[in-house]
Amino acid sequence: MAAEFDAVLIGTGHNALAAAMHLAAKGWRVGLFEQAPVPGGAVKTGEYTLPGFRHDWAAMNLSLFAGSPFFKTYGAELTSHGCAFVPVNRPFGSSFPDGSWAGVSTDMAETLAAISAHSAEDAATWKTLCAGFGAEAPHLFGLLGSEMKLRALAYFLFRTLRAKGVGATLDMGRFLLASPRAWLEQTFAHPHVRAMLGAWGMHLDFAPDVAGGAMFPYLEGMAGQAFGMVIGQGGADTVTRSMIAAITARGGVVETGAKVARITQDQGRASGLRLADGRHILASRAVIAGVAPGALRHLTGSTTPEFDGAMASFRHAPGTMMIHLAMDALPEWRAGKALQQHAYVHIAPSLDQMARTYQQAKAGLLPDEPILVVGQPTVFDPSRAPDGKHVLWVQIRMAPGTITGDAKGEIAAKDWETAAEPFADRALAILEAHAPGTKDKILARRIVTPAELEADNPNLVGGDQVCGSHHLSQHFLFRPARGHADGSTPIANLHLTGAAVWPGAGTGAGSGYLLARKLAGN
Repeated sequence: MAAEFDAVLIGTGHNALAAAMHLAAKGWRVGLFEQAPVPGGAVKTGEYTLPGFRHDWAAMNLSLFAGSPFFKTYGAELTSHGCAFVPVNRPFGSSFPDGSWAGVSTDMAETLAAISAHSAEDAATWKTLCAGFGAEAPHLFGLLGSEMKLRALAYFLFRTLRAKGVGATLDMGRFLLASPRAWLEQTFAHPHVRAMLGAWGMHLDFAPDVAGGAMFPYLEGMAGQAFGMVIGQGGADTVTRSMIAAITARGGVVETGAKVARITQDQGRASGLRLADGRHILASRAVIAGVAPGALRHLTGSTTPEFDGAMASFRHAPGTMMIHLAMDALPEWRAGKALQQHAYVHIAPSLDQMARTYQQAKAGLLPDEPILVVGQPTVFDPSRAPDGKHVLWVQIRMAPGTITGDAKGEIAAKDWETAAEPFADRALAILEAHAPGTKDKILARRIVTPAELEADNPNLVGGDQVCGSHHLSQHFLFRPARGHADGSTPIANLHLTGAAVWPGAGTGAGSGYLLARKLAGN
């Protein structure tokens, strides 16, 4: 006899888990089926180098989750199941080739001193921006948390006009359309300050000259100053483990190593799943697919030409490569010991360099000077490594999913199995230039290529950790396609969730929670 649930979900990414948890809380019996042996998608933690060294596989920053409407509702329950965070008071900084640095701390005086070392004018600008953030935040976060429906957007616009007036609302619209470079060059004088903030755009596929990206350097800068950052105690998987515990405590089922072969249908409605092992799982009320848009047709067959075309043409961002390092000690940053106290250190020297790296990766080239995000989580959470030791979380942005060549002309390999080691060496040589002696402190390393990221989690197409470009043509009402930003599909009872659905990437659980509230009626 086939197992039957009210809702079945494909995958155990944090959006699927959030959706399942809310539905379970509303009395739905839920079942989640994950093809990987470990749940969590990009939000998981493991001993990938040496015993006792715990590394976050992909996501490290959990600020969006900790500040999300989902966690506001279910935080107490998740905490009872072991979810725990570590606050970070120095969220990010940047190291520059001239031996200087800039960074943000929740201590305003400390941030102003770091920026003043480059530009007193920029320090004054920073102070002014921070003073106005409280007034701007409700509008920007309100937009990012809104349903992408015309009625919801009309209500958002009405409230914004009433609060800000016509002129200021138009200025906000112009800002939302601006590229990171346009806003940064208009706002800040010193190139290092611009680069410190511009690096955040690269986290969401917004190279300096891509329209619509100005909001993200602004928000990350202001939120970093106001709130700092949050990481998971013991690892990012604290959220995955606690959500699974909450779901199973309510009678839900979570299976790993359970690949879905087909979404079954009955008279035009999604009715369940056919697993690769032959089992049929029935769903009486909803099938929720936490898959990349391009994978959906393989599970459903054809739907409508318009929808199938939109899913097939969904565009992914360039990939990333991870290097997990078990360390005998922290890097000795050439710019000074102050950088040892920041959760993230960006090595992204200028807006021009970021733009060049992005274009190289988009063209399939291994960048000659990749951007590095160096995470130092054990500064704030020593439990992730043995006493006195550390882990480094090194994310390389950008890296091509499919290699066509090498921008530097040194690496001949065009497959990741062969190119991984020399490209990792290139990245670590950049780190060594900024923190001499780091190589001698490495106890073990584990390289995770874009190809391996996708093999582990098919949603990370080509190593794209944000599951799809957030450029304006594929954002807001158009994520993943016009008319389907709520996760709906042409097949009744079948819904999409995950980073490919509005509000997109990050650990905020937005798409899963919005969908579950819609399905449950609240």
